Amino acid sequence: MEILQIGIILLVFVLLCILVGKYIYKVSEHERTFLDPVLDRVDNFIYRISGIKKEDMSWKQYIFALISCNAVAAFLAFLILRLQSIPILNPNHIGSMEQGLTFNTVIAFMTNTDIQDYSGEWGLSYFSQMIVITFFMFFAAATGLAITLAFIRAISGRKKEIGNFYVDLVRIITRILLPLSIIVAVFFIQQGVPQTLASNKTVTTIEGKLQDIPMGPVASLEAIKMLGTNGGGFFGANSAHPFENPTPLTNAVQSVSILLLAGAVVVCFGYMLKKKKQAISIFAAMGVLLIIGITISYMAEKAGNPVLAGLGLNQLMGNMEGKEVRFGVGLSSLFTTLTTATSTGAVNNMHDSLTPIGGAVALMNMMLNVIFGGIGVGFMNMIMFAILTVFLCGLMVGRTPEFLSKKIEGREIKLIALAIIIHPLLILMFSAAALIVPQGLAGISNPGFHGLTEILYQFTSAAANNGSSFGGLNVNTMFWNTSTGIVMLAGRYISMIILIAVAASLASKRAIPVTSGTFRTDNAVFTVTLIFIVLVIGALTFFPALSLGPIAEQLTL
Repeated sequence: MEILQIGIILLVFVLLCILVGKYIYKVSEHERTFLDPVLDRVDNFIYRISGIKKEDMSWKQYIFALISCNAVAAFLAFLILRLQSIPILNPNHIGSMEQGLTFNTVIAFMTNTDIQDYSGEWGLSYFSQMIVITFFMFFAAATGLAITLAFIRAISGRKKEIGNFYVDLVRIITRILLPLSIIVAVFFIQQGVPQTLASNKTVTTIEGKLQDIPMGPVASLEAIKMLGTNGGGFFGANSAHPFENPTPLTNAVQSVSILLLAGAVVVCFGYMLKKKKQAISIFAAMGVLLIIGITISYMAEKAGNPVLAGLGLNQLMGNMEGKEVRFGVGLSSLFTTLTTATSTGAVNNMHDSLTPIGGAVALMNMMLNVIFGGIGVGFMNMIMFAILTVFLCGLMVGRTPEFLSKKIEGREIKLIALAIIIHPLLILMFSAAALIVPQGLAGISNPGFHGLTEILYQFTSAAANNGSSFGGLNVNTMFWNTSTGIVMLAGRYISMIILIAVAASLASKRAIPVTSGTFRTDNAVFTVTLIFIVLVIGALTFFPALSLGPIAEQLTL
């Protein structure tokens, strides 16, 4: 039954992302959709009051507009969190956020990472939850999708049509994120997720004790949290909380929502490129890696702790520590794999309680950062590996490497090598620093192999802009807030700049005619080669760190 449930969720995802991918293509190319009669007026009003001119930008102008727009939003968010104690939509009288924590929170949500070093129900007012957190979930997701659409326009050979960042941002929010979020939020409300501005309720339990029941505008945040591959929850327990994820049906919808737009981007790529086979090849590579992760995670959690299995204590249930009974091992393993493969970061179980191998799968998903990823980010990273694959194959057969009819030369390979190096550099160097300085060591609550895994997971999650946490670290300190914030910033924007520069470089080149000797990138041979290149580079880069963490811990069980 668990395997059947997993299969149904993945099948629904594939069917929906085909439809949504074509719709994203129409929005990107300004083709007519059924929402245009209403939303054209809304968009034109926004353009008029904000002074947006519908002029195409160069890739440098596009990046400058993206960064400056993000910087302004971050500054305003910082002020709101520092002043949130004022009595505006603050019925629970939440105080202002501490300076270091504010820095970390703003950076986390601006970069689509959504790491939370606070507990949402007690750390933020309703005003902050809506104006800062929910707003950034729309804004960061739209930013990621906008840069991806610009990237696709460039590599498809239309160098003069990279687009306008502000126009892309507005259209993505009004035509894609907002309509889908409304549909999902209404469904969540029907399933029992709160959507209210009422204050927390104090009730008397059956034991005769008083308990505070947190309330708030949860459903609206929950919808965009999943669709935007954000992950930050309204409550500290995230999607394990019964108010965020009350039923197995909401859990299934959340699982599909996590994958939906990240997968639809690949379908959109096929339409924009006019080469559906190329999109199928990329999608298949991502899908195979995803299924491998789900399989290993499920088998590890189903097997549980071998010591307990030897005593006959977990043969039926597997590892249920840190998991919701209503979801069980199957849907918890699926959620764990999906949320780390897509840079979402939401959790419906405690990752700190995963078996070492289950935790290693979550780590490896974020270390590779190509399996769908955040909206568009995983796709861009996978294209980076596709170009590298073409280059390596070209070296082996003695041919000039080509990708999408463009010659791959030294400039592109140097930029791609830099992009590949940045990710492990951020993870491994900051993890090493945390193991050296006293402030980093002070946060460890589980000494030994597991403690190293917790540190490695924290910076891997930050560098991949994922946001999930093992939960065993005391990270709400100046050292952790600052270091994690730096990694999130570098992991988000350096990669964006490098990859759009690669796309712009390819766009400026003359297309090369396809011949019988051209290395095809839209068949099964290329897909298999691409998967092996991703796994080999990932293993060479991160295997030593994984050996000292989850692998060593598994061997001690």
